[in-house]
Amino acid sequence: MRVLAISGSLRRASHNTALLRAAAAAAPDGVELQLFAGLDQVPGYSEDLDTDEPPAAVAQLRARIAAADAVLFATPEYNGTLPGQLKNLVDWASRPYGPASALYGKPVAVIGASVTDYGAIWAQDHLRRALGIAGARVLADELPVAGAAAKFDDDGRLVDPETLERLEEVVGALVEHRASTRIAA
Repeated sequence: MRVLAISGSLRRASHNTALLRAAAAAAPDGVELQLFAGLDQVPGYSEDLDTDEPPAAVAQLRARIAAADAVLFATPEYNGTLPGQLKNLVDWASRPYGPASALYGKPVAVIGASVTDYGAIWAQDHLRRALGIAGARVLADELPVAGAAAKFDDDGRLVDPETLERLEEVVGALVEHRASTRIAA
């Protein structure tokens, strides 16, 4: 099973990207998590650019999502909501709207890390809502990683055993969610 892992943070030392790397390392046998690079290359959504030949970064994004069996998003929280680049990603990946879009029917899960006490919980909720409206099959499981700076070492490795255990549970639930959506389809 191929899971595309998308971090909503553009920062090199991102806790959310580190969380996805930990998810890749902890994935069960037979599950390969591939980290998406290039979110910073995706232009702002514009219907003027959304043609039969969209920008190369958009075409790559759509192709990577379409080719994945599932998608795992990790989002930081900016001003109480998801970062603009993730909303932009949803806008591009949801077009054309309906069954022809890369997100339509795609099993997805959302997790998030923040240095605050809330663990990006609002951003996760907003991203789940946007993905659901776009037609993705959104896993209800949550993983808010609060106080993220204390849960990763200086090299970006997840060192908190409780967070690692919960992360493994969410990845496992995404695998099961993907299996159940295939049966339902």
